[in-house]
Amino acid sequence: MSSTLITSVSYQPLNLPLLEPFAIATGTQYQVENVVVQVQLADGTFGLGEAAPFPAVSGETQESTLAVLQELENHLLGKDVKNWRTLAKELDELAPQAPAARCGLEMAVLDALCKHYQMPLYVFFGGAKTQLITDLTITAGDEAHAAASAKSIVERGFSIIKVKTEGVDVEYDLRRLQAIHTAAPTAKLIVDGNCGYDLPRAQRFVHSLSESKIPVILLEQPLPRESWEDLAVLASTCPFPIAADESARSASDVARLAQDQSASVVNIKLMKCGVLEALQMAALAQVHGLGLMIGGMVESILAMTFSAHFAAGIGGFDFVDLDTPLFIAEHPFTGGFQQEGENIRLDAGTAGHGVWLAEAL
Repeated sequence: MSSTLITSVSYQPLNLPLLEPFAIATGTQYQVENVVVQVQLADGTFGLGEAAPFPAVSGETQESTLAVLQELENHLLGKDVKNWRTLAKELDELAPQAPAARCGLEMAVLDALCKHYQMPLYVFFGGAKTQLITDLTITAGDEAHAAASAKSIVERGFSIIKVKTEGVDVEYDLRRLQAIHTAAPTAKLIVDGNCGYDLPRAQRFVHSLSESKIPVILLEQPLPRESWEDLAVLASTCPFPIAADESARSASDVARLAQDQSASVVNIKLMKCGVLEALQMAALAQVHGLGLMIGGMVESILAMTFSAHFAAGIGGFDFVDLDTPLFIAEHPFTGGFQQEGENIRLDAGTAGHGVWLAEAL
């Protein structure tokens, strides 16, 4: 028997408390409701992954993820992690509507593969570098909350603030951004609409931001996912780059965005599509001269460290949004990336992603 065959697959709920609710335009998450996935190889090597369903984005829930993992478990048993691409394709065919569940399995498989060969995960992805600079998010809320958060974020050593807006009342969104800019005048801002605007409101918002000289470096997903034509119209006059998030769930989405010239940056989140599709999206974006952003759902240090290895290993990610571990009050893991202020540093000498389960869930 090959030492890299999968001999067991296990999964369990990962429920973690948040320091504050994570509010975006399409919904609010009050605690982490994810799933931890483990695979074991014939030689005893364990691989660890995390599935982070976000109902407001993909419709997936913790319950649906656990059900899909139960269906996929038998398919993986006896398979060789050396064939991870083939496995990833098969998982995609078996569960196309469950990207977070598939992603958790891919993470665990690749962690086990890299541990078996004593290879750090960032090296597997290309070895470009071991450090990243992340933003920190201000979730949706009122002006006072926004200003206080902005001041605190800059004091903690961050130079880029990501701001969630609601998209319903343009003047209100503008006032929040002005409050943030006043509280943290040196910070650069990424504005994330999470599909909350329509075209007229987005155009008004963009014009007002420009007039107010607020230092926006990126406008992320202002319009609903399917508003392809409207996004192209907005992009033609927008004074700052537009990033596609919900509109970029697959390589074919990236091809369309490039063709329409409707976004100049693609936000890759592994939970939207799985690891294999994310690699194809990144390659296609680079071929078409689109900028890269790495982000995530509400994920623990486990999934976020995996994404950090992905982005650092490939290189070329100009925008990094790997901040949700900072919103989590406590977690059952050891290891993972080291963070000082905005600086994320990977452990260059550890095989796999370097996150372990410290205690039973």
